[in-house]
Amino acid sequence: MTIEFGFGNAPQKVDIPDKNLLGIITPNAVPGSEKGAAVVDAALRATIGSPRLSEIVKPGEKVVIITSDITRPLPSYEILPSVLNELRGAGVQRADITVVFALGSHRKHTKDEQIRLAGAETYAAVKCVDSDPGDCIHMGETSAGTPVDITRTVAEADKRIALGNIEYHYFAGYSGGAKAVMPGASTRAAIQANHSRMTQPGAAAGVLEGNPVRADIEDALRFCPLDFIVNVVLDERKEIVFAAAGCPIAAHRAGCRYLDSMYKIAIPERADIVIASQGGAPKDLNLYQTQKALDNAKNAVKDGGAIILAGSCREGLGEAVFEDWITKANDPRELIERIQVDFQLGGHKAAAIALVLEKASVSLVSELDPALVKSIFMAPFPTIQAALADALARRGPGATVLAMPHAGSTLVI
Repeated sequence: MTIEFGFGNAPQKVDIPDKNLLGIITPNAVPGSEKGAAVVDAALRATIGSPRLSEIVKPGEKVVIITSDITRPLPSYEILPSVLNELRGAGVQRADITVVFALGSHRKHTKDEQIRLAGAETYAAVKCVDSDPGDCIHMGETSAGTPVDITRTVAEADKRIALGNIEYHYFAGYSGGAKAVMPGASTRAAIQANHSRMTQPGAAAGVLEGNPVRADIEDALRFCPLDFIVNVVLDERKEIVFAAAGCPIAAHRAGCRYLDSMYKIAIPERADIVIASQGGAPKDLNLYQTQKALDNAKNAVKDGGAIILAGSCREGLGEAVFEDWITKANDPRELIERIQVDFQLGGHKAAAIALVLEKASVSLVSELDPALVKSIFMAPFPTIQAALADALARRGPGATVLAMPHAGSTLVI
């Protein structure tokens, strides 16, 4: 069978022998035909756990809309016009609205990237800025000790609205909701304090109750409240198929339930070989982001099996500390031991990759230099087809194969 996997902006096709193919992990079918802005408009009319946005904001108030950066697939340009219409209906002037791209620990945007994220019309209509970790206000400290240091534009706003897409997150449970504030609009030190809880019990994909990372994220709202959220779920074509608007907790949970109905997939058994892709650009911009597909793939592979990870990584490894840790380690075990005594943001992803490497071999299909790939304990291949041929040769002609074209989104159980 021929299966297509996203790879940057140029998908790759791979032929998998039918006798080896255990299955293709694709989203469950869900009811509903509307997509895009129409779904968002419906959610804004039928809010969850709060009044409509037009009833929350008042003329003269400074309003910020926090939305995702370029590493996320959120189509902000489809959502922002609907939100701006609600604000306009409440009498909020354009001059009082600022769109903030939540960078977290990621790089700043170019002007062209900001325009692409917001849409040309929105970019021309309201002020659009990146969050600035160098200009933050200390608003308090969570019960777990995480400093709530928030970029000034967000901290000083009268009303805060957060946009986001909900997908599985390998230690925060799910993306979306309060993550727009923490870590989205906070400092590196705050993010590091929050993420250090990733090693604690309950910090896992698809887990909300008892998840220490998610609990800490939402505790930050006591000091920097969100007044309203619009969270969406995207299909495999990155189109909006569901939206939840309203209370930062209740609306987020509704989105998580929908995500489960669509992307939580049961499999009869683990496979000898798993082929995993983030689904292409922008999710596979670098290895730092592509790692999310690897983490979900580990749930589908047998102990001692092989994972083929496909991601363009055209911008390289993606984060300075991550690069330093993974390129200087002598072996994966060193990274696992280091994170337990020296937690550093960026190093946490190197350790996450190391944990997978202890379970299975990893072949990386990317645009990275093959010598670099070898130095970080993975086998480089130019195509998925070549990597599969190698894996079948090593695992034997009867090896089972699972295909995960949207591994960053689908959670195997």
